[in-house]
Amino acid sequence: MQDQWNATDSDRVRIFVIEDQGLYRAGLCLLLSQQSGFEIVGDAATGSDVLSRIREKRPDVALLAISSNDRAGIDILPEIFTASEETRVLVLSESNDPDLHRRAVRVGASGVISKDKTADLLIKAIERVNAGEAWLDRSTTASLLRELSPRNRAAKKDPEEIKMAALTEREREVIKLVGLGLKNKQIAGKLFISDITVHHHLTSIYSKLGVSDRLELLIYAYRFGLAELPC
Repeated sequence: MQDQWNATDSDRVRIFVIEDQGLYRAGLCLLLSQQSGFEIVGDAATGSDVLSRIREKRPDVALLAISSNDRAGIDILPEIFTASEETRVLVLSESNDPDLHRRAVRVGASGVISKDKTADLLIKAIERVNAGEAWLDRSTTASLLRELSPRNRAAKKDPEEIKMAALTEREREVIKLVGLGLKNKQIAGKLFISDITVHHHLTSIYSKLGVSDRLELLIYAYRFGLAELPC
């Protein structure tokens, strides 16, 4: 494959590849490093050190590969943005599930591309995402447009359902642990994340649910079934 465009070092798109399968990750890195406009600044599996490495490298684009129905894998997105605010994320999905793709976009992904697409299309998607554009397939775009249409917004009569639908699985886990009376440090230990990450999750939860503090969150969580009253 020929390089798509020539670039100086300062113009190159700095890419960090996140993929659990070692051979596939190596292949992606080799493919992308052969493009004159790209520079691979790091690669990792979705482990405990990936966020610290993204924080260190500050890539332009993080290429996040997820497997079929890997809803938990999407939950790392807010943590990536916390580690490096300027990084844009392109999700490389094994699944064709539009709900999964839509959820990835809701939590901040700039685009989603299926693993069965061509290398040329992947390169184009990275370039577009780096330029600040969105990259979505037709089915995901159509689904998002239907969801955002005035008719469908009116059909959703319960505003609390809309708020709760925006929560990630990790945020729901945090709420359940808050409901059990756990403090931030205890929650961090239970979920194997840092105290700072717990704080960021809570900030996001407060914003999404329209509550201002831990007490209001507890009342909201008990009322709408996001947490169980401790015995």
